[in-house]
Amino acid sequence: MENAAFLNDSGIALTEANRPNEAIAMFQRALTLEPENPLLWLNLGIAQQRTGDYDEAMGSFEQAVTIDNNMADAWSSMGLIFYELDLFDSARQCYQNALERDKRSPMSWNNLGVLCFAEGNYEDARHCFEEALIIAPLYYDGLINARDACRELKDYRAAAEYERVLGDFPQEFPNRDTGRVFSLR
Repeated sequence: MENAAFLNDSGIALTEANRPNEAIAMFQRALTLEPENPLLWLNLGIAQQRTGDYDEAMGSFEQAVTIDNNMADAWSSMGLIFYELDLFDSARQCYQNALERDKRSPMSWNNLGVLCFAEGNYEDARHCFEEALIIAPLYYDGLINARDACRELKDYRAAAEYERVLGDFPQEFPNRDTGRVFSLR
């Protein structure tokens, strides 16, 4: 018998296998069973975002925070969409909302840092990347971004240290954090 947890897990597997359209169907079926489950809405939004359907994804993330306003990952996911649409002020507000709810989110710190970097504010970007690395010292994207911010700031010694740490990662280590999906457990 299908239950929301099984459908969510199936949707996660499909999203991770880069089959977001099939994942969307799983999350939608799960939502017929548990329409007030914010994790299902979040995961649905992540799959929708992967298809490029930002309007639907934004609606799903908004539903997630309507149900649970403290869902930092949904706020951060909305920020990613605004960032991709070059709506930097809206992205910043979403990242700040995420960090108000979870100051220990390396993903939110990193995303805010990427925004600052894109705006040419390298000092603030470096601060954000270093906050992410305090929380998760081996956060790959944070290490790359901190290295690049240090290079922009001409702090080549710090950049070399980040490069050294990056060199310790195995060759097959993934380059990008492509977005997370969340288990109901």
